[in-house]
Amino acid sequence: MRGLTVRQRQVLLLAAAGYTSEQAGRRLGIHRNTVDRHLQETYRLLGARDRTHAVVLAIYHGHISLADIAAIATATHTLETAA
Repeated sequence: MRGLTVRQRQVLLLAAAGYTSEQAGRRLGIHRNTVDRHLQETYRLLGARDRTHAVVLAIYHGHISLADIAAIATATHTLETAA
């Protein structure tokens, strides 16, 4: 299996942390449709059916970790509470 690109990994991490495509796009400075294209390609590469399945497979294959997801979720929570 080919590895994920940096951008695919970024998008998948944000999806795993609960970001919508719109929110992930804003965070990365790209359009929502581009986020969706990255996710679709990631699903194809991993053989996943949807976001949840892609996250599980990416963790299983070592593309992302629970620590990566927790770091994004914690940073997001901290930003939202400070606002």
